[in-house]
Amino acid sequence: MPSRLTGFIYLLVTAIGWALNWPAMKVLLREWPPLFSRGVAGVTAAVLLSLIAVFAGENLRVPRACVPRLLLASAINVFAWMGFATLSMKWLSVSEGALLVYTMPIWAMLLAWPMSKRKPSFAGFCALALGLAGVIVLLSGHGFLFDGGKLAGIAFALAAAVLFALGTVITHGPMPVAPITLVAWQVGIGCVPMVLLGAMIEHPSFAALKFDGWAVMVYMSLVPMGACYLAWFATLRRLPAEVAAIGMLLVPVMGIVAAAVTLGEPLGAREAMAMALTLSGVALAMRQRR
Repeated sequence: MPSRLTGFIYLLVTAIGWALNWPAMKVLLREWPPLFSRGVAGVTAAVLLSLIAVFAGENLRVPRACVPRLLLASAINVFAWMGFATLSMKWLSVSEGALLVYTMPIWAMLLAWPMSKRKPSFAGFCALALGLAGVIVLLSGHGFLFDGGKLAGIAFALAAAVLFALGTVITHGPMPVAPITLVAWQVGIGCVPMVLLGAMIEHPSFAALKFDGWAVMVYMSLVPMGACYLAWFATLRRLPAEVAAIGMLLVPVMGIVAAAVTLGEPLGAREAMAMALTLSGVALAMRQRR
């Protein structure tokens, strides 16, 4: 099979696995608190990825000079991105949470202006306008009358997007660590604090986790945080990074559709218009960042 076609297949597998994780999280949050559940799934995935890295012949050792960057990446890319995004799902629908979190490239473009002296082009400002318009359309369904929980969900989703964007701006160049090993360390380091905080603050009860909750936990550990990362690296070996990044716009779309089918969440003209506006802005912002 041609390498490019194989890359698109891996990309589709990655997008589907990450998209289905959004409605899966909503199911899990009915039975377990957000930080603890995401942290346990992440630590389990980190252990599995470490074993895969060893079988793949990778060296698990991280150079001492890379440790500060690894800790920063774990805090931003995992603890903030995954933890805050999961927390937001406690109060938001999948469409609201996914679209807010996936505005990350727009914030990266804006943060690069003062920090890296890269002024957005006209297309960049259009990306910002489209993204904001999509968010306004999505959130306007309730007449902008939000209670405290809704505002907390919006704040956590935007914090996840902005902090991840900050990480992409301040991180320069890849770390000299094998790819699977790097993900295993980042996921493990970023998720251990979630487990500890969740145990202290959320007080989870193992008895509350029923069959569907356990099924989602297994899925989160094996597919989105395990198999999908392996598929993602296989994608990047076969497709240009910008093509793979644009392909990731499938994730919120498929996640919102999956939530409508499995959870009965609303999917009408307003949600479709919000997706079209927001993701058009994100695509433009990706081109600007490239």
